[in-house]
Amino acid sequence: MKQGSEVVNVPACFISNHEGFLGSIKNFIEDFVVTEIDIDGHYVKTAAARQSPGCASSDKNSKTDADCKENSSVPQDSDVSLEWGVDVPLPNLGSFDLGVILGPSVSEELEHFVLTLRDKKPTELELSLGSFADKHQRANVHRAVRHRFPFLMTVTIQPEIRVREDPDYRELTQLVKEDEAEDFFRFIDAKVRGSSYTFGPDDNKEHRTAVHHFLNRRFGKLVETKSFSDQGRTSISVRLRERGRPKKRSADERKEEEVYTAFTLCKENLETLEAISYMAAALGILPSDFTYAGIKDKRAITYQSMVVKKVSPQRLQEKAADFERRGMRVSQVRSVSEPLRLGRLQGNHFDLVVRDLRPHESGDALSSGADVHTRLATLVKEAVENVKTRGFVNYYGPQRFGSGQSAQSDRVGLALLKEDMVSAVRLFFTPEEGDDPQSHAKRHFLQTDNAKESLALMPLSKARERLMLRALNRYGTGSDGCAQAWLSLPHSMRVFYPHAYCSRVWNEAVAHRLATLGHSVRQGDLVWIREGQNKVEDSGESSAPQIHVVTDEEEIGGVYTLDQVLLPMPGNTVKYPENTMGTWYQERLARDGLNDCRFRVGSLKLNLPGCYRPLLAIPHNLSYQLHKAASREGKQDLDSDVLTLNFDLDSSCYATICLREIMKCDP
Repeated sequence: MKQGSEVVNVPACFISNHEGFLGSIKNFIEDFVVTEIDIDGHYVKTAAARQSPGCASSDKNSKTDADCKENSSVPQDSDVSLEWGVDVPLPNLGSFDLGVILGPSVSEELEHFVLTLRDKKPTELELSLGSFADKHQRANVHRAVRHRFPFLMTVTIQPEIRVREDPDYRELTQLVKEDEAEDFFRFIDAKVRGSSYTFGPDDNKEHRTAVHHFLNRRFGKLVETKSFSDQGRTSISVRLRERGRPKKRSADERKEEEVYTAFTLCKENLETLEAISYMAAALGILPSDFTYAGIKDKRAITYQSMVVKKVSPQRLQEKAADFERRGMRVSQVRSVSEPLRLGRLQGNHFDLVVRDLRPHESGDALSSGADVHTRLATLVKEAVENVKTRGFVNYYGPQRFGSGQSAQSDRVGLALLKEDMVSAVRLFFTPEEGDDPQSHAKRHFLQTDNAKESLALMPLSKARERLMLRALNRYGTGSDGCAQAWLSLPHSMRVFYPHAYCSRVWNEAVAHRLATLGHSVRQGDLVWIREGQNKVEDSGESSAPQIHVVTDEEEIGGVYTLDQVLLPMPGNTVKYPENTMGTWYQERLARDGLNDCRFRVGSLKLNLPGCYRPLLAIPHNLSYQLHKAASREGKQDLDSDVLTLNFDLDSSCYATICLREIMKCDP
């Protein structure tokens, strides 16, 4: 085992003893290309369409935009028990990116227009957002503007769209808090069947009556209102009117809602969720309408399968030019019968370029360029052959922990597991160094505790931060308000942070296991049985029925090899090794105050069962080529050696960690 430099949360333990070499990756975007390998073992970049058209069998959570019947009576303000259920969350606002829909210049002009409105008394000011020939695009503009600025009304004078202040909003803000008025207008616009909205407690009966009268005068066709008591305080709740039996949808309407379109997405220098946000905005749908098998690197060219619902292949193709302007290309567009499931892939293929190669020793040790090249050829061959045969320590890579952030994601996860909601929020808003807009907004929140002002400063593209700030503005920055802020994020985002913490513990566990028990399989280790095994969805991790505890006789007989050893990721269903590693896990969790942790956070609907991850990973189909750097933009460095690597990895394994084993340094 040889030690090298460490990146945060990734210990520097190695399996092979070769010397390695120095170099750098991701100098150019095309130096790091990732191609998903689907569940059938095909590269999605070149795979032909394999699914025939079909429709899903069910329609869930459909929304109705029809008007409800009018009820002209004004409800009496009486303290009755509320039986309307809980408020229904509004759609994820991440898809309503005005910078994408309107373009940066018009979006900035709209922001300035809003500031002008808020600084002045009601006026007849209007702003033109431009002309939109396509009716779907016009509808998308209307939705996006209303979600971003509920106090604006949009008017179409075909094909032009104009905005002005909504007088109803101005009137409501004279009766309730401004943030409540904003949230109420978002509730009205969403028109989610069965949903309700509750204003804050109001113990003034005359004032409540005025609110009732206003709501029923302006929105009586759409909503009904009630006052109710809760723990001695009285509030007003507003519910969308039921229309009786839902309108029977036509066959064409059902068919449109049950459409699933598969495609291969190629993206450059974009996170997967960022790309989905752009596409959702352009198509006028929610990010949750997209499904995918796995998240891909940002600083890379990546190819992956995706499925989008409620969008036909033809409509997706029509948006291809818009996507390309954002660094995304769609291909192999086809109808399929169902969405994708996370983890439904075999792994990923990598085409990597390592530049500026040089030996670890100083330049004085070699006398000429020819000697350096010969020396590098020897080092590279030894390294690649070792890793091809023995594999590498299967660490979670730095991407798992948000390596670019001042506050690591695992620290946020630890705070959530300890149910310290306030600390978790403040860690989440830890800014980077510098004064970019996002860091400035985060710094303002930490210094002032003013979520509303911080929201105004936060860039529109930061959907996760904006969702949190909206909830903090509505519910406050105390423990309960911070819990509501976390609940405002989709479950997949919330659970990422505790998973990051568990990944850090796993990385430390494997380093301790190798340092104390060596490279042999020891009594009490957990192994998986290869015969008839089935990997679970997160591939590279085995399910519990295949876990076996190594006996003393099996250790002596060398029955198992190191690549069969598993270490558990902490959770509430896993078993721990029955040797010194079991004690290590207990002590490690206790140091972070988690000795009694159940790995459940009920208030956030988080449950971490845990899983088992192989100690080693082995690349498949590994090949390489060492050559001189090619000229770029008319320049050429004949003395620079370049290494090209091509290999496959199982899902949840990291190419950067494989490279680190090859090079014996952080590339």
